[in-house]
Amino acid sequence: MHKSRLGVMVIDCEADDLNSHETFWAGVLGREREAGSKDPKYRDLKGPPSELRVLLQSVDHAPRVHLDIETDNIPAEVARLKALGAEEVGACKGWVVMQAPSGHRFCVVSPQRPDFAENANVWND
Repeated sequence: MHKSRLGVMVIDCEADDLNSHETFWAGVLGREREAGSKDPKYRDLKGPPSELRVLLQSVDHAPRVHLDIETDNIPAEVARLKALGAEEVGACKGWVVMQAPSGHRFCVVSPQRPDFAENANVWND
């Protein structure tokens, strides 16, 4: 048995400096800018804990939006998603990049939001 759910909407920005993108998306979504980010490649847009996490990411590819599926068992979730038709693209820094049959990329990551344990879907492996 393992758990998973949609955890993060990631806005990929083709930029070295996320400041202007962070200002724009915080205004669009009514969220607070992250104070003092530790990693210049990522910015969290702070919102209510009950809502989906929104993360900006500096990338070297064309801008897009991708989803992160959070799970308490990455290998089990990857296997479940493969059985549904997804393909594994590769591993990166502790998460796995997947591709849906539609061609959309998404990531399988560790739990990101504090209410994961009580609100995630339960899957029988």
